[in-house]
Amino acid sequence: MSITLLWAVDVYGRVYSVSTAGRRWVRADDALLELKRVSAGKDRCWGIGCDHHVYLNMIPQETPIRYKEETYENQRWNPVDGFTDTLLPTDRWPWSDVTGMNPQPFDSFRLPSRSWEWEGDWYVDHSCGGEPSQSGGWEYAVDFPANFSPDKKWNSCVRRRRWIRYRRYTAQGTWAKIPSAHPGKPPLPLCDISCGGWEMSDESGRYPQLWAVSQQGQVWFRDGIHPRVPEGTDWEEVEVPKEVSQLSLGPRDLLWAALWDGNLLVRAGLSLDSPIGTSWLEVESPQKEVETLHVSVGVSVVWVITKDYKVWFRRGVNSHNPCGSGWIGIVGEMMMLDVGLNDQVWAVGEDRGLYFRIGVTPSEPSGNGWIPVSAEWGSARDTVPLRDGCELSRQPAEAFQGSALNCTNSDFELGPTEPVNSTSNTPVLEAADPSVVPLGGAPVASQETNNAPAAPQTLIPASDSFINSLVSDRDKSSSNQQSSVPLEEEGQFSPAQIALSPDAFGPGAPWSNVDLEGAEAARSTLAEGPRLSDGLGLDGAQGVGEEEGPVWAWISGGGCNVDAASQVSWLSATGPLVSSWSLTPVQSSAWSNQEPREEISKKPLERSNSVWVRKGTLRWWRDWKPQRWLDVAAALEQSTKSDGGKDSIFFIYYTQYDEKKYIHIFINEITALVPVARDCHYAFAVYTGYRTRQRSPLVLAAQTEKDMNDWLSLLSDVCCECRGIATPPSRQALWSTTSKGDIFAHEPSFSLEAATHTQSCDLMFWRQVPGHMRCVEANSLGLVWGIGWDGTAWVYSGHPGRQANLDAGDVHQQSDIRSMHVYENQRWNPMTGYTDRGLPTDRPMWSDKSGLRECTKGNTQPPSPQWAWVSEWAVDHNVPGGTDKEGWQYAADFPVTFHGHKTLKDFVRRRCWKRKCQITLSGPWRPVPPIPLSDVSLMPCLAHSSMEQVPLWALSDKGDVLCRLGITPQNPAGSSWLHVGTDQPFKSIAIGGANQVWAIAKDGAVFYRGSVSPQNPAGECWYHIPSPSRQTLRQLSVGRTSVFAVDENGNLWYRQGLTPSYPQGSAWELISNNVTKVSVGPLDQVWMIADAMAGFPAEAPGAVCHRLGVGPMQPKGQRWDYGIGGGWEHISVRANSVEAPRTQQALAAGPPSPRSRLPSRVNGAAASV
Repeated sequence: MSITLLWAVDVYGRVYSVSTAGRRWVRADDALLELKRVSAGKDRCWGIGCDHHVYLNMIPQETPIRYKEETYENQRWNPVDGFTDTLLPTDRWPWSDVTGMNPQPFDSFRLPSRSWEWEGDWYVDHSCGGEPSQSGGWEYAVDFPANFSPDKKWNSCVRRRRWIRYRRYTAQGTWAKIPSAHPGKPPLPLCDISCGGWEMSDESGRYPQLWAVSQQGQVWFRDGIHPRVPEGTDWEEVEVPKEVSQLSLGPRDLLWAALWDGNLLVRAGLSLDSPIGTSWLEVESPQKEVETLHVSVGVSVVWVITKDYKVWFRRGVNSHNPCGSGWIGIVGEMMMLDVGLNDQVWAVGEDRGLYFRIGVTPSEPSGNGWIPVSAEWGSARDTVPLRDGCELSRQPAEAFQGSALNCTNSDFELGPTEPVNSTSNTPVLEAADPSVVPLGGAPVASQETNNAPAAPQTLIPASDSFINSLVSDRDKSSSNQQSSVPLEEEGQFSPAQIALSPDAFGPGAPWSNVDLEGAEAARSTLAEGPRLSDGLGLDGAQGVGEEEGPVWAWISGGGCNVDAASQVSWLSATGPLVSSWSLTPVQSSAWSNQEPREEISKKPLERSNSVWVRKGTLRWWRDWKPQRWLDVAAALEQSTKSDGGKDSIFFIYYTQYDEKKYIHIFINEITALVPVARDCHYAFAVYTGYRTRQRSPLVLAAQTEKDMNDWLSLLSDVCCECRGIATPPSRQALWSTTSKGDIFAHEPSFSLEAATHTQSCDLMFWRQVPGHMRCVEANSLGLVWGIGWDGTAWVYSGHPGRQANLDAGDVHQQSDIRSMHVYENQRWNPMTGYTDRGLPTDRPMWSDKSGLRECTKGNTQPPSPQWAWVSEWAVDHNVPGGTDKEGWQYAADFPVTFHGHKTLKDFVRRRCWKRKCQITLSGPWRPVPPIPLSDVSLMPCLAHSSMEQVPLWALSDKGDVLCRLGITPQNPAGSSWLHVGTDQPFKSIAIGGANQVWAIAKDGAVFYRGSVSPQNPAGECWYHIPSPSRQTLRQLSVGRTSVFAVDENGNLWYRQGLTPSYPQGSAWELISNNVTKVSVGPLDQVWMIADAMAGFPAEAPGAVCHRLGVGPMQPKGQRWDYGIGGGWEHISVRANSVEAPRTQQALAAGPPSPRSRLPSRVNGAAASV
């Protein structure tokens, strides 16, 4: 059998191929090539690029592809000059084609694309009619267009000769862009292509065809494809009765198309003489209530996928009955499939894996099962070798003290497991690991002799924990133990490639060690810094990006010549499977026979060799199509090593296609556990560094609020224990809140604000703090204030850096109320006035404030199930711009600014409806009555600062400016409010170093408060500061020596020229956009909440960002480092005064500059830094 290729495309547009004689996926040489989908045929593969161009890859052949260009030189005889190129007006062109109708001078010939090159220059064809000629290639005739002959006669008045030039196709084996028919116009926006028809003629492969579908639902046929013209010449439109979404052309005369309305079309009359057919026939979808998503055809078979990802087979299809007779449902859920040569079926599963339909024969065209395409990926140097300590022998061994199932079942029972003697021949995989010991026994010492190696010992794990085998590399002593597998070069270890014997587990354990994320997340974590996997010796050669396992989006087997009897290494239904290195085969087999527990265990289920496991059931949100909630089993396993250290892994097990699969996350890689609102579920998101960068957290949901809190508490405690965190947030902690009101804190390290080797923002660990706030502000003296959604001020009653004393009343009941809003939109028409029937381009008649999302009273829910409604829907008259008596606001059109009175030019109107909801919980917060607040700011200071009273400025919910008196670390709530007079309400206020107070009024005007000091805490007067040109500021933050502000359009501004003698500064400078909140710390560090993350439109607004490169000489910084996102509302870094320690190199660099000797003004007094 000849060697052929299988083609596939991943979700990033990268193109791969694997040979039937090879074992490894090979990526296309062009690293910049990005294709949406491909369609393969014999000796070629077509593709649609992300630039809408069509690409062609011709498989290299021994015979080159050459095309002959020819033109004819025509002359007429006259009595004066003899034969000359001066012709009569009625004659043909001097240079023409063979018919003489079309002019063809030399300069009219152009290479069709860059894929061609000329082989030589033009030359005369000296043969006439295939016979050599002595006349110089001339043919004579009486006149045009009479018959020509090589013999010149007395009446020969005209003559011609043929000129020839060859061009060669040079793009074999590469992806070549097909030139556009109209170079000046953009390419035809195609969404699907399909090649076929190569068996329509007696000579297979001579006349292939290419059909395409445009984004407008039109069908196109590529004309002029020939063995010597592989690219074709032009596109010809084929009329269709309805809009087409996708089509498929078989090797012969079968063409089916899927319609946007869910039905299918069949092209009738396809033949070699009529390549575009004659008519269309319509066929209904397999299910009337479910539309067709994808169709693929072969010689006499039709396969279809509906929008619920079910697979269907059409029976009774042949050349005489292209419509077939009925549908047969096929087991499995797929996203797309492709029928290749010999009617073999290839598919992309809903898990983005590639599958092959086994058992497809002429007598059984529907096959009998799916198997994965198990070709390897990566370059040869990325091969995953076997590693000492994680290898399992491929040879089944005799059971020792019990079978593998007896061993692993012990995890689900209370109490220790007793040794069980067994004389059965149950196969057990041998573990070449000194930490894996027989049940109830000590590790078996390896015995070596000089003459022969010791016989392999039969070992089984001491408990259900597979972490023992993972962490065994830490405990092994290289001096007294030797590995049975050679080490890699330079002593580096790689993940073990574990080969499983299909008979080892028995027929009842259909386990496939396939990581849910295609091993992508697991391997990419190796590039994220020190992890648990590094300490475990799980170093990998794979990098991030191209080196990760592809996540497939498309497959094409039209050029892959396999059948049911083919022996292909990567299509072995009984061959070895590659195991993910986070789970051993023994554990896999055992779990497949277990029933998941219905709730979380309240105590360790088993203690054996310092290992404990907790299990429960959750629901997991699968974030790829088809997106849905899946019931899963969850397990947290922790292993205590001999030195007291602990390693933990969190597992999610799920079933797909009768196979058990799993997700695993190392606990020390978790960066946040965030409650989220998903379909009224009690859900939470698990973030890691990798998932933060991909903006794709692991979302899980519990059945009840108590179960969710139990899981969050359990995972949070393990995460904190892993990081050595045992106390409440420290005085230097960073505080943040989400749009739901959840509070989070991060313990900063020296590297967070270091000038070099700064800690990456996506690796920050955020732990949840009990309570509920809209915003939180703090300083480095341990003072933390917060404001609820209802304006209530709260002060943190926990003791920063010390364990909270619950008996002393640190935890209090806290309640919060917020309003949910929906907007009713109407448009005016001359017949009925204002009505809820808008234009097709209008926003939904019930929407959110932006009008981009439909929101009705019925489908609007509280932020999370913890909230409860406490009022009914009512019209909100307190909206910006004012309303009329009925609450309506008017405008000329959407989304023009609305006002509260109607004019003759107002054709649309809206009104806001609100409904209140309430949450009640407990946390270390005490209320500060009685004035509701809208903003608060504590003066930032360095860690070694000391003050008798800490300045705090705030704004009431009505815009009044307030100053809190009597705040000390011993009395964080203070004693009383001091009102500061203003001539208008304010909306934002901030106090910085040296008692600098800045504020923004409701109209956007900026003010600076003068003469504020410890002796005069309220200051004396307000100084007006000009705002940026044509911009209205809404929020600001003041650090030690810098001021940053955010305007209504999301732009971030920096105030230039701030000096002790002129603290108001001189001008505003634009820094960046896409900003909702900014926070400036005591070190002048700058953090912000970004409105959106570029490239991730589906993520909820709000991402934490850190400004890098901020320093005394560069106070504006250089660039942003994006961290956790998806619903973050507020951040405060004003308590973080942790500075990186000065290095010996810095001290040895010489005395400080005169400027650095000057003491910094901190808290109104000189203090060394």
